[in-house]
Amino acid sequence: IHEDKLGFNLIYIQAKRWNPDVTIGKPEIQKFFGAMMGPPRVEKGLFITTAKFSKGAKEYADAQHIILVDGQKLTSLMIECGLGVSVQKVYQIKRIDSDYFSDSL
Repeated sequence: IHEDKLGFNLIYIQAKRWNPDVTIGKPEIQKFFGAMMGPPRVEKGLFITTAKFSKGAKEYADAQHIILVDGQKLTSLMIECGLGVSVQKVYQIKRIDSDYFSDSL
């Protein structure tokens, strides 16, 4: 995708729906990084999955400036952005309005 409207910066994104019990290792991130080498060469990468990442995958991604989003982080982002979720209950907390009881009569 293009980071800006004029297309100066590109971001590679890979999204994979895997079983949440699967652990993605360093080799999968290395393949993704290889694709970023182009052409065209892309400086930024985002790898999204419903699974989880190994320690080696995380360390390699950090060194290559690749952002990893695992299933847990993806769920948090979906809730935060209201994407693919719906409100089930809303709680109201009320407080006394002291202006209502003022002696301005």
